[in-house]
Amino acid sequence: MKLRGSNLAKLRQQQFDVLVVGGGINGAVSAAALAGKGAQVALIDRGDFAGLTSMNTSNLAWGGIKYMETWDFALVRKLCVSRNHLMRSYPSTVQEIRFFTTLTRGFRYRPSYLLLGAWLYWFIGSCFTRTPRFLARKRIRQEEPLVDTDNATGGFEYSDAYLHDNDARFVFNFVRTALDHGCVAANYVESLGAKREGGWWVARARDVVDGGAEFEIRARVLINAAGPYVDAHNVLTGEKTLHHHALSKGIHLIVRRLVAERRVLAFFADDGRLFFVIPMGNRTCIGTTDTPVSDPNVGVTDEDVAFVLDNINKRLKLEHPLTKADIIATRCGVRPLAVKSEPGKGRDFLQLSRKHAVEMQREDAHISIFGGKLTDCLNVGNEISGLVRSLGIALPHPDYKWYGEPPAAVRDEFFHQARLLGLDDYTSPESSEPLSTRLWRRYAAEAIGLLENIREDPRQADVLIKGTEYLRCEVAQAARREMITKLEDFLRRRSKIALVERADDIRRSPGLTEACELLFGDQADGKLAEYFAAHA
Repeated sequence: MKLRGSNLAKLRQQQFDVLVVGGGINGAVSAAALAGKGAQVALIDRGDFAGLTSMNTSNLAWGGIKYMETWDFALVRKLCVSRNHLMRSYPSTVQEIRFFTTLTRGFRYRPSYLLLGAWLYWFIGSCFTRTPRFLARKRIRQEEPLVDTDNATGGFEYSDAYLHDNDARFVFNFVRTALDHGCVAANYVESLGAKREGGWWVARARDVVDGGAEFEIRARVLINAAGPYVDAHNVLTGEKTLHHHALSKGIHLIVRRLVAERRVLAFFADDGRLFFVIPMGNRTCIGTTDTPVSDPNVGVTDEDVAFVLDNINKRLKLEHPLTKADIIATRCGVRPLAVKSEPGKGRDFLQLSRKHAVEMQREDAHISIFGGKLTDCLNVGNEISGLVRSLGIALPHPDYKWYGEPPAAVRDEFFHQARLLGLDDYTSPESSEPLSTRLWRRYAAEAIGLLENIREDPRQADVLIKGTEYLRCEVAQAARREMITKLEDFLRRRSKIALVERADDIRRSPGLTEACELLFGDQADGKLAEYFAAHA
């Protein structure tokens, strides 16, 4: 809370080269890239960072195999190159995972045709992953007996990439990178619009948390990275753009772990689109839907749940079909899809591309970012940096590499210290991987400080909230460095506790009160009550 309060004061007092509105993946990488290259950057979000679309993804960083069907090979190539670059840059976080795809009789393409497409996809992706392979019905039954093959003609297996941890955590790490390079960022600060005055943007902002106080932020360049609210914010600032957003609602259901192997089961749902069963630690994530909507404020409906449950129960041989009672948590968000015409008009909605589009009004020094996905995020950061520089903003370190895991020497030192503490041998019932691996993936170089905390007090390595993976030292660090303003910020976005545990189980968990006290001090009781009132 101290970090947020300090940054609110700076937002009022300082003048900036760039103000970024929106702390999802587009805004986070824009801020990280610009701050790393030396610009004076401010970043605000009306909610928490990664609080909308960016926390409701499938956790997949994929090269766009679905666009093979529409022959958009240029887009597939671009996304595959981006995926490969992301995997090389974040080897602990973005990892290859196999997709096990089953085809049913009567499907619109022959299995041999799709296998050929999978090989072409692999080749377009620079042969970066393991090779595809054909799956006969017998092989499917042997390798994944959970899959119902009664109506199957076969299948194939190919590779893409997967965010091993939480998508919102991945996004926040870019915000943290921006903060480390001098960016002044604050969550729960709403932009009420902005106007151009003598070469400056003067944005009117409102502190959503502390009484709704309004203040001004001054910057030479304004970047609208508000995700599904980009169009609405452009109305507030009077900007007219060629692109607009069509919105697609997607939901996922989180249930108990269904598949033993770490692989994604991929099917074609009844509406023809790809439908996934995705590993999530000791849980499984199922989805998604693709429903046109006109409002970013959406929720999970009974029809959404019925669609997902019906599709999964048809395709898996479960001893007991999944019901609503099996749902541990849900994810629901909207994908903002960049279109040039009236949103969605004249297009097959399911074929709309997830690629991003950027528009710049040079005379106003205004940039809007439309669409986009996690896979392409590093390109967005670099593209925005180039545009801001073209507007006359000095970037003293234009070649600085603002992304990626720390050098091998830093990683080796961390794991050496972890071995000395015996953390390589430390696992918990909630995870089969070593504690040191989890800490490095989430915090990279910052994890070295966690080792120091554990060295001084071994209790810091204890799981604080029982039933989760998260340690006492992680909660303490979140309180210091991660701008936790509401309990949901920690439970749902800096961690994935609220995704893998039922709300009632979290409420009863030993250690929750202590965690709240670490996060909020004397406000702990009020923050607890606020969270459970919203999740009653």
